[in-house]
Amino acid sequence: MTQKIVPNLWFDGGAGEAGEFYATALPRTKANIAMRYPQEVPEFQKGLEGRPLVVDVDVDGFRFTLINSDDTFHPTPAISFILNFDPLLFSGSAEAARVALDATWEALSDGGTALMELGEYPFSPHYGWVQDRYGVSWQLMLTNPQGEPRPFVIPQLMFANDVEGRAAEAAEFYTSLFDDAGLGTVIPRPAGGVMFGEFRVGEQWFSMMDSDIAHEFGFTPGVSLEARCADQAEIDRLWEALSAVPDAEQCGWLVDRFGVSWQVVPENVGELLKRPGAYGRMLGMKKLVIADF
Repeated sequence: MTQKIVPNLWFDGGAGEAGEFYATALPRTKANIAMRYPQEVPEFQKGLEGRPLVVDVDVDGFRFTLINSDDTFHPTPAISFILNFDPLLFSGSAEAARVALDATWEALSDGGTALMELGEYPFSPHYGWVQDRYGVSWQLMLTNPQGEPRPFVIPQLMFANDVEGRAAEAAEFYTSLFDDAGLGTVIPRPAGGVMFGEFRVGEQWFSMMDSDIAHEFGFTPGVSLEARCADQAEIDRLWEALSAVPDAEQCGWLVDRFGVSWQVVPENVGELLKRPGAYGRMLGMKKLVIADF
């Protein structure tokens, strides 16, 4: 699967350990350290020299990036990840899919917190929502093999509090920014807003919903969406369209009009950062400029 947008998860010094955890807790998953901190780092990163900086986690072909940093940010349930246990992914066996779901639930629940207990719901015969030991939220769902196929991993954005009721607006905005993107199923709420909806960017599916419940959390840089760009022109275009909070602009990071954090980066950012002194130069940028690496 070609993945245009890569979710990035922020960890307080434990990204390497978390990568190992997910490689055992999630089915069809592997992890590897993709980049380490250089031996020369700014004062605020002292103690991280040589430690993992970026850990890549591949879940059935879907890529996550774990960022190893400090405790400035934390993931919240505002962005969670639906895991679709479709029997078709388990040789057509509903029992095998259910067993795999239960094993994954047990692993993610170890040291975590159930947000919706595992059980039967109107939308799924076997479903649960859990926040794992690192604060990352997962929705495990036994799906209908007769329905339209969906990827195993689907990120879900929940619009609540001051952005409640704007899920459809956000989906329309995001899909307008990318080629080969569009809306999928949208189930409205009787009182307005979206009960459940989907949108697609290339081969990637995303889910969105509005919540009129008052939550103590919202979108944070603890989960950001990394948009990988082919060239500087694409970086410039997405940056101009997405960035809505000038004070949040740093090192390719931005916050959009809905409070969602993005990273707009060149596709070959890993290669660019291997240039002598490139890491320090990147820290001084807001929008990333390829020629300045």
